[in-house]
Amino acid sequence: MALAQTRDTLYLWTGKVPGESLPKSNPVQTDNTSGNVTRLTDVTNPALVVFKPQTALSNNTAVIVCPGGGYNILAIDKEGYEIAEWLNNLGYTAFVLQYRVPQKQAEALYDIQRSIRLVRTNASIWGVEKLGVLGFSAGGSLSARAATRFNEDTYPKSDQIDQASSRPDFGLLIYPAYLDNGENRTLTPELSISEDTPPLFIFGTADDTYGNSGLVMAGALRDHKIPVELHLLPEGGHGYGLRPGNIAAETWPDLAEKWLETVTKNLTAESRK
Repeated sequence: MALAQTRDTLYLWTGKVPGESLPKSNPVQTDNTSGNVTRLTDVTNPALVVFKPQTALSNNTAVIVCPGGGYNILAIDKEGYEIAEWLNNLGYTAFVLQYRVPQKQAEALYDIQRSIRLVRTNASIWGVEKLGVLGFSAGGSLSARAATRFNEDTYPKSDQIDQASSRPDFGLLIYPAYLDNGENRTLTPELSISEDTPPLFIFGTADDTYGNSGLVMAGALRDHKIPVELHLLPEGGHGYGLRPGNIAAETWPDLAEKWLETVTKNLTAESRK
C-alpha cells in the first residue's frame, strides 16, 4: 500500500460516477489480512494506479490489471501491485484498476471500459501504442467481459474520452471465474464472442473450483477461430498470484511473458482498431 501511495492515481470519472449512489470516497482496507493479502472494498471512486517501467525497458505497451476478490473485495497487492511490478520489469506500463466492489458487477464493467478509453485517450502521454487487460479470478471475469462486450454502450457517454474504443488489443485470464454460468456450465450468456474478439491467454488448474471457466472460454474462442492459448496444470488451486511456493504461481508468468512477446509483436494497426 505504501508503494501505491507513491504512484500517480487516475480517477476514472471527473463528475458523477455513473450507476453510483454513494458519494466519492477512498476505498476501505479490510481488517482481513489472511494470507498476507491487502484487501480493499467499498470502492465508490474507481481509479487506476500507474506503474511505469524504466525508460530503457519500455516497450510501448500497457496492461490494465484487474485484481480478483469475488466482486466483493480487491486483492489489491497480490493480484494488483505485485503484478504491476512484474510487468514493469518486462517493459510494460501497468495500470492497476480499483473497480467498484462489493457486488457491483454491472458498474465494474463501466469502470474497465472507461479505464481502457482513458488510457487510449492519453496514450501519447504514457508512451503506449498497444493496450491489453490482465485479470485474476473475478478480475479475470471482468477482463473477459471487457474483451467480449466492447461494442456495447453500457453507460451514458459524457465526454470526449467516451468516444474512444473500449476494445482491448489482447487479454490474459489467470484462474478466471464465473465464465461458465450458462446452462449446464456452458459459457456465461453475456460473453458475446465475435470475429473482433481479441486474442486471449488463459491459465488455470484442474483442482481449481472455478477451473471449468477457462476451459469453457477457450472452447468458445476456438469455435469462433479467435487465437487462444490455454494452459491447465493438474494442481495449484486458486488465488495464488505469482507468489513463490505454488507450482502454478511459478509457472504461469514465464508462459504469459512468452505469449505477450508474440501477441504484441503480431498486433497490427488494423487488429488494434
